[in-house]
Amino acid sequence: MNETLTTNYGSLRGSKADGVTTFRGVPYAAPLSAANRFLPAQLPQPWQGERDATAYGATVTQNPYRAPLDAIFGDARIAGDEQLNLNVWTPDVAGSAPVLVWIHGGAFVRGSGSIPTYDGTSFARNGVVCVTINYRVGALGFLDVGDETANIGIRDQIAALAWVQENISAFGGDPSRVTVAGQSAGAMSIGALLGSPLATGLFEAAILESGAAHHALSRTTARAVSTTLADIVGVELDREAFSAVAVDDLLAAEEALDARLRSTSDPASVREVLLNGMPFSPSIDGSVLPQAPLDAIRQGSASSVRLLVGTTTEENRLFLAPGGAIDRIEDGVLDRVAQSYGLPADASVRDLYQDEQDPTPGATLSALQTDWMFRIPAIRLAEAQHEAGGPPTHMYEFAWKSRAIDGALGAAHSVDIPFFFNTLGTPGAERLTGPDAPQDLADTMHGAWVSFIHGEAPGWEAYTPDQRSVQRFDTATETVIDPRREARLAWDGTR
Repeated sequence: MNETLTTNYGSLRGSKADGVTTFRGVPYAAPLSAANRFLPAQLPQPWQGERDATAYGATVTQNPYRAPLDAIFGDARIAGDEQLNLNVWTPDVAGSAPVLVWIHGGAFVRGSGSIPTYDGTSFARNGVVCVTINYRVGALGFLDVGDETANIGIRDQIAALAWVQENISAFGGDPSRVTVAGQSAGAMSIGALLGSPLATGLFEAAILESGAAHHALSRTTARAVSTTLADIVGVELDREAFSAVAVDDLLAAEEALDARLRSTSDPASVREVLLNGMPFSPSIDGSVLPQAPLDAIRQGSASSVRLLVGTTTEENRLFLAPGGAIDRIEDGVLDRVAQSYGLPADASVRDLYQDEQDPTPGATLSALQTDWMFRIPAIRLAEAQHEAGGPPTHMYEFAWKSRAIDGALGAAHSVDIPFFFNTLGTPGAERLTGPDAPQDLADTMHGAWVSFIHGEAPGWEAYTPDQRSVQRFDTATETVIDPRREARLAWDGTR
């Protein structure tokens, strides 16, 4: 069954099933021709007649996942130039429901809004208009040559949010009740949006899952990355020069970039990248990001925005368990990594992160890296928002252990996605969760997210420096106070 509506740019024909109407592949910006691949998004051109919006649109230019993660995430690339598009699930085109805008993850180099586990049907059935977006990634999204148009990927997200403000009422959404949500690089993007003056007023609440506001590159580092990429493809450090590089050559250069950066004769110039493994990230460019996002948030840039922030318990097992790398970690690695993070390279760190049930060096390293990359940044974001006098921030932890890879994945990064989207039965979900994932946990977690999007408390107390309440989602969900307190305290003063 089809349903039509009219946006500011023309009429759309979507598909309707079981009370939910879906519009896919809707352009929020002009197609990416060779001339504007490295330029800020342009407004889409109006179209004549009725546009078919029953199929997903093109994905942004990107490389596929490398092994072993390709076996978990697959390859969802769709060819085409109309890459800056979005998808909408709505319960009632004549309504005025709260809106969820989803920003996907993928380390700022991969991903799309059309991944099956991001299906917004369950949100729509619970009275939420759900929107998933594409934005440019890799060099196309985060090349910084030192000019005034850096952070193209973040600018794309801002353009999509502006489109929502102008058009979502036609889909039955209320533009004054927009929650922006994201996971991993999507959550880090939201950390940047919370600190960006260009995003002010585009949303009233934010959900940051496994990512916060720490991971924005200094402009010096971002320029060093871009200089290295320019050297690989053999062009000047210039946006116009990069636009002349063939797409396949650019993607090949992105694949070669990591190894080139790690072999640099000046590792201090790219230290941020060597630590977090993400050469393409938002940069503090003076415009989109006038300063580090966390500093801006602490000073009140997001003081009117409600926050829901959290992590999984064993984030970094995603990067170590598939392929067995976690079993090849040697004892001395933990000390070196701890020292690079600003922690003492001694037995005290091992004591904090060694698990009695799995005391191996790999599991201990994974726990340490989970805190540095994800948990401590989430806590710092909550603390910064509290310091700025913002609305209550709610903190969560996803602790259910996946059964995938014979249980080796554990409560890893991304395992929680099909739970808060309530999409356990969709293609690809079982590659993250393993067999027989608990539907009641998905119902509980999804319900908390729906409550928050509707403007209600998600079901537990807010997180404050005096009452560090964390909702731990597991087979038995419960509120815990200041989990792993000693580990949290160990990071005070490190960054």
